[in-house]
Order: sequence, then structure tokens, then C-alpha cells
Amino acid sequence: MSPLLIAALGALMVATAFLSGLFGMAGGLILIGVLLAILPLPSAMVLHAITQMASNGWRAFLWRAHIRWRPVAVYLIGCALALGLWSITRYVPDKPVALLLLGVTPFMARLMPKSIKPNPDSVWQGAFYGSVCMGLMLMTGVSGPLMDTFFLGGNYGRRETVATKATCQVASHLTKLIYFGGIIDQAASLDPVVAAVAVAASMLGTSLARKILEAMSDQQFRTWANRLITTVASYYIIYGGWLMFAGDAAVAK
Repeated sequence: MSPLLIAALGALMVATAFLSGLFGMAGGLILIGVLLAILPLPSAMVLHAITQMASNGWRAFLWRAHIRWRPVAVYLIGCALALGLWSITRYVPDKPVALLLLGVTPFMARLMPKSIKPNPDSVWQGAFYGSVCMGLMLMTGVSGPLMDTFFLGGNYGRRETVATKATCQVASHLTKLIYFGGIIDQAASLDPVVAAVAVAASMLGTSLARKILEAMSDQQFRTWANRLITTVASYYIIYGGWLMFAGDAAVAK
């Protein structure tokens, strides 16, 4: 990888880490799309995992006093169940299917009856969402807006939401690193220089977002986070639908 490309990736990682540091979401979604365009899938997933572990790990450290540990523990049980299943099946969906899944799931969560609305304090919901989100992570590289919708369903302040979700994401991306770097493709390689730039850029972007998050109110955080989820999910549905339509049209010819 050329120095210019490494520098450009570093700048992108600072920007995406800043976005994630502000809302606890979206940065990784943007980054994985770029990495998949320039790297083989296993290598892209490994680099994305390292970047997101650094970004989320530093974010969890900065807000460590606000982490809700019980939801984290239950969520990780669901992640472990999903890893066991996917390690056996090694299922990889077509790209259009994966994109549609990412886009549709948060809307499905919002449409659930009030009695089973997303609640990160619920034990069974934590395990269920952990399994589904980890499944999406292993299929697409990200857990999508579904995880964000789940944590916004609780009565958490913005700091608790960002800190708790970041802690869960560290474990999720570590699982993804093991899956793609060990189970799927043991030959997946990563330039140490690129890895170092990724870690440094992620920590910088996360740190820059801290003061702005402090200045926000909880209501502003929830309003903009929900708008961001809706925008990203809608994009995935439109893009996935277009790819599926284009593929069907090509087959018909």
C-alpha cells in the first residue's frame, strides 16, 4: 500500500472515529465500505476489526465510569452463541441480501409491540440482540443500525449509551478478527504500518469528539442518533434493493 493511500486512509479513520465518538455509530459503516473497495474481503475485515477495536476501546476507556456492565455481559453471551453457529456453517450471504438485512432490522425493532420494544436491561433481549448483531457482524463486517436501536431503547444517558455500546463493540470486533483472520482465512495479512496508523487515527478521532458529546444534551443526542440510524438504514435498503434488481436483470438477459 502506497504512503499516499495510507495517509488518505488515516484521515478517513480520524473522521469516522470522530463520528462514532460523537454518536457511538455510523463511522464503522462508512469505513467498511471503503476498505472492501480497496482490499480483499478477509484483509478488509481484519483491518476494520483492528480499527474498530482501537476506536471503541479508547471510547470505552474515556467513558469507563458510565459503562453498564450487566447489559454488556448478557450481550456477550449472545455473541458467543452466534460465533459458535457461524463457525460451523461459515455462511456468507450475497451482498444484496446482507445489505437488506442491515437496513430492515432497525425498522423491524421499532415496529415491535411496546411490551417487547428494545430494552438493553432485559436479559433475554440482550442475548437475542447479541446473537443477531453478531450474526450481522460476521456476515457483513458491521452490526448495522440494529445495535444502535437496541441501546437507544433503554433509559440511558448519552454517556452511558456510548460507553456501554463501545464496550460491547470491542468484543464484537475481536470476535470478527478471530473469525476472518483465523477461521475463514488464516492467510489474511495486514501491514504493521497500516495497523499502527489505524490505531492512532482511531484514538485521535475518538478523543476529538469527547468535548462535543459533553456539550450535547441527552435529547439532542437521541434525536440526531435516531435520524442517523434512519438515514443509514434507508441507504442500505435502497442500495441492497438496487443491487438485487441489477443482478436479476443481468440474469434475465
